[in-house]
Amino acid sequence: MTEDSRYPIGKFAQAGDITPEQREAWIRDIEQAPEQLAAALQGLSDEQLDTPYRDGGWTVRQVAHHIVDSHMNSMIRFKLALTEPEPTIKPYDENAWAQLADTRDAPVDLAVAQLRGLHVRWAMLLRSMNEADFAKTFFHPANNSVSRLDRTLGIYAWHGRHHVAHITALRERMGW
Repeated sequence: MTEDSRYPIGKFAQAGDITPEQREAWIRDIEQAPEQLAAALQGLSDEQLDTPYRDGGWTVRQVAHHIVDSHMNSMIRFKLALTEPEPTIKPYDENAWAQLADTRDAPVDLAVAQLRGLHVRWAMLLRSMNEADFAKTFFHPANNSVSRLDRTLGIYAWHGRHHVAHITALRERMGW
């Protein structure tokens, strides 16, 4: 854990070539994320779920639903990159999405259930991919950048752990 509450496990970092072993570890992270989220949320009251994980941050509930929103978008980006030559993806305003009623108010059990189903399918897709598939790319117009699927896999493996750590760090700080 780091001292910066925005990045409790640090920022995503990956150096050197991405190996098949690294990809496998990231796929396992994707597979484990739903149960890690469920464990982090276990036993929290509505009041606790509606507590921001840091000053100016989203509530625990918003974080849980954000993970699903973000990972749904990522899986779609994977599917686009696998089926089209360097597609331009559609960015979204994650802060605006976090203010929508389904993110602000829905039970977190829905987020966990959605993440479970999504990650089973995503892992199935990831395990079907070969070296050439992981080298495929998409264009992100908001960043004006091209992203490879292997690196994107690493980012989303980190992303799940990152947000679960927001919740577990808050629980630790608050003694929940």
